Amino acid sequence: TVRALVRDPVVSRSVLGDGVEYATGDVRDRPTIDAALQGVRYAISAIGATRKDPANGPEFVDFQGVRNLAEAAAAAKLDQLVIVSSAGVTREDHPLNRMFDNVLIWKGRGEDAVRASGVPYTIVRPGGLTDKPGGQAGVRLEQGDKGTGFIPRADVARVCVAALKSPAARKRTFEIYSAPSASPDMDW
Repeated sequence: TVRALVRDPVVSRSVLGDGVEYATGDVRDRPTIDAALQGVRYAISAIGATRKDPANGPEFVDFQGVRNLAEAAAAAKLDQLVIVSSAGVTREDHPLNRMFDNVLIWKGRGEDAVRASGVPYTIVRPGGLTDKPGGQAGVRLEQGDKGTGFIPRADVARVCVAALKSPAARKRTFEIYSAPSASPDMDW
C-alpha cells in the first residue's frame, strides 16, 4: 500500500488517482507527519520549495520540513527514509543558490539533519530533472558532488524505489545522472 502525504487530497487525487491512500498534512507541521507515518515501514520524500509563497521557501521546506520528516521517521522507527535532494548541494557558488534563495545550501542542511536523525537513510542527488520517459538510458551513480548532467524524473523514482530494496544503499549519499546505455539494475 502506498500512502501519500499531501496538503490537498482533492487536488492530489486528481493527479495520483484512487490507488493511493492519502494522509493530509504538511512537512512544516511535525504532528501531521507523525500521524501520516503510523504503520509505515519506508518513506520516500521528493518535497521541494516553491517560489509562489515565501512560507514554502527553501529554509522552511528543504531544511525544516526535511528535518521534521527525518525526526518523525526516526521516532516511528522506519526501516528506511529515502530523500531526493539535488546535485550541487556542496557548491555554495552554484547558480541555483543565487537564483532561488540559497536552495542548495538549505537542501544540504536538510541532508545533514537526515544523517543526524538516526533513521536509516539514502540521500539521492539527481542532476537536472527532465520530463523525458524513464528507462530509455542507464543511470550513472557518483559520489563527491563533482559531476553534471540530466536525468528523467521517472528514473529518479526508479532509483528511489530500488534503494528501498538494497541494504548497500543505506547510509549512502550519491548523485545520479543519465548514462549512455540502459542498465537493468542499479549497481550500488
